[in-house]
Amino acid sequence: MGFYHTLLLILCGILAVQLVFSLWNRTKLPLLGVPDDNKDSTADHIAERSKDTRLSHINRDAKTKISVLIPARNEQIHIKDCVESVLAADTEGIQLEVIVLDDRSEDQTGEILEQLATKDHRLRILEGKELPSGWMGKSYACHELAQQATGEWWLYMDADVRLEKTALTAVLTTGQAQQKGLVTGFPRQITATWLEKLVVPMMKFTIISHLPIVLVRGSQNPRFVAATGAFMFIHRDTYKAAGGHEAIKADLLDDMQLARAVKKAGHPVTLVDVHRHTRTRMYQNADEVWNGYKKNMYEGLGRSGFLLAGVLVMYTALYLLPPISFLIGVFTGDFKAAALGATGTLLGMLVKRVADLTGSHPFWLSLLHSVSIFFVIAIGISSWLGAVTGKGYVWKGRHYH
Repeated sequence: MGFYHTLLLILCGILAVQLVFSLWNRTKLPLLGVPDDNKDSTADHIAERSKDTRLSHINRDAKTKISVLIPARNEQIHIKDCVESVLAADTEGIQLEVIVLDDRSEDQTGEILEQLATKDHRLRILEGKELPSGWMGKSYACHELAQQATGEWWLYMDADVRLEKTALTAVLTTGQAQQKGLVTGFPRQITATWLEKLVVPMMKFTIISHLPIVLVRGSQNPRFVAATGAFMFIHRDTYKAAGGHEAIKADLLDDMQLARAVKKAGHPVTLVDVHRHTRTRMYQNADEVWNGYKKNMYEGLGRSGFLLAGVLVMYTALYLLPPISFLIGVFTGDFKAAALGATGTLLGMLVKRVADLTGSHPFWLSLLHSVSIFFVIAIGISSWLGAVTGKGYVWKGRHYH
């Protein structure tokens, strides 16, 4: 039992270090629309401060043109609210064009877009072409949108994203402060079904607890990057320097690969806190959550079975072994194991709570951290099996390998 207790003690030490790292890392996540000289701002009063600072870097005399680019495939439940939120956003100092590509939708997406286009001249609709060989569907849609964009800055958005009123002025402030490059961030996640609540917030957990955020902007190493296609604000010159979507046309994770290409081109990438300016409900049910993450997990780790296995073993040791040890210790009378297991479990919950604060998720989710980890591990295994068996993944009616 000595080795077992020592192992639990080591795990508690690692979790304590991770908690300290998470607390520090969270403070390094820039706030959208706040210039670099306001680094002392905190999330608690950013809403008030941003009212005064979000336009400080925008040239009011010469409007900057922003092209909002939205690829849409079978998005009839989202597209109306998405487009209307963009058109209703504040545009002081901004000339706005909105281009939506109907990517051969099989539902009412096209009809809804046509109705919206009759009400606002800033909205333009493109009809998606047949997918060429060698291209991923979303990348080709984004490539077609890029051919039509005329703005200086382009905002790629997913159709399930909604912008708050100040989103465009805030992101332009951040973009102009760095002059070029890419600004990206994870919208506030709206969750309803049980698997959404357990799994979707784990994106923020992974970033806050593992990725040194200062190195996303501070290092040119493309391994230190995080991005989401839901919200990517990129300068047109940066897009061209990175090779655009044509350079990553065969990659399943187009957002991460584009961010890496931007870094390789020598342009800045900034990961920011956008959850007060954007919101989304990515998935509508448990099946969508499972299939969406299944499609991305193995690919996100470079299709490396060794790396995936390492991550899953680490997650099992850090976040499942302590609560299991606590229960075993209680039932067997091994109170030292129970105490160490309880300590490790609590530390894991606290790490999760730090991450959840970044996305404004409720407190009780951190209490179910081990359950969330269990499902992440299960999806990770399923993602690996989909690749090695050749069955691939199905998403929005398309099959991916």
